[in-house]
Amino acid sequence: MSIARRVTVRRLLGTGAATLALCTASVAAASGAFATGTPGGDGWKSADGYQPGSGAGTVTETDRCQFSLDGTNFYDSVKVDDQNLRPTDDGKVHVKVRTAGDATTCTASLASYLAHGSSFRTSGEQVFVDFDTVTVKPGQTESLDIAVPDAGCYAQIDLYRGAVRFDGKLDAKDGFEHSDLPKGPDRPVIKDKLIAAWNGGTKDCTTAPPETPSTPTAPESSEPSQPAEESTPPASETPSAETGTPTPAASESTTAPATTPNGGGDDLAETGANSSTGPIAIGAAVLLAGGAGLVVATRRRRSTRA
Repeated sequence: MSIARRVTVRRLLGTGAATLALCTASVAAASGAFATGTPGGDGWKSADGYQPGSGAGTVTETDRCQFSLDGTNFYDSVKVDDQNLRPTDDGKVHVKVRTAGDATTCTASLASYLAHGSSFRTSGEQVFVDFDTVTVKPGQTESLDIAVPDAGCYAQIDLYRGAVRFDGKLDAKDGFEHSDLPKGPDRPVIKDKLIAAWNGGTKDCTTAPPETPSTPTAPESSEPSQPAEESTPPASETPSAETGTPTPAASESTTAPATTPNGGGDDLAETGANSSTGPIAIGAAVLLAGGAGLVVATRRRRSTRA
């Protein structure tokens, strides 16, 4: 084989192998593209916060804790209930807590829920999102930090006394005391422990959308075999190079099974059918088949000359 032909074959085979490697990497990257982190919290950078509203109970006028939304000015529950609750850019809300007056301790909790409406009366059975609780000693300041639903979704945030998780997981064995989910207006589970509540949103997000759309497979699985056959050398040449038999009849009888592995159409089509890498796999198969054809043709010429 001449140097020019050897270089051409190596380039074709190298390009095909590189394309197949790229194909594999693309599939691997796509398989991890659907991972999610903490639910909710998107879109708050340029959106409004939650407005004071009704919660799953009756607001308590006074409490042994004081609260701050800015970390500087602390107020009793009535003042906090008059302020908007503004999520930060990461989709979380933060409420600072400290003991009030001569109190020896206080325990408070903050919980967020998806709802079916913009108030407790229209919220239906709420969907638990996140929860935090703190117990504060005199002279200390703690922070309640929770994730909230995406901006625009109907939601409710409840600030209340105690450390009960109102999430409906009554059988959970995690060290917390659990109770029923809020359901408006029929089940105000927090009742007189409620300190403040906030509501917001303009749409119902309690029904999750499908994670991934289906990808059509038929067009990609049926195409690769045709271009692969076009790059295959003539049927009469392939078997003579491999077996050394000059008889035309023998060459014709072995041609049909030789084209299937040479094209590789079936396996490559199945690999790329469920992703966007099908066209790349087809091109790689064509390049590999072309390189193999040149090798076979060159060997036949050498055997003929000999």
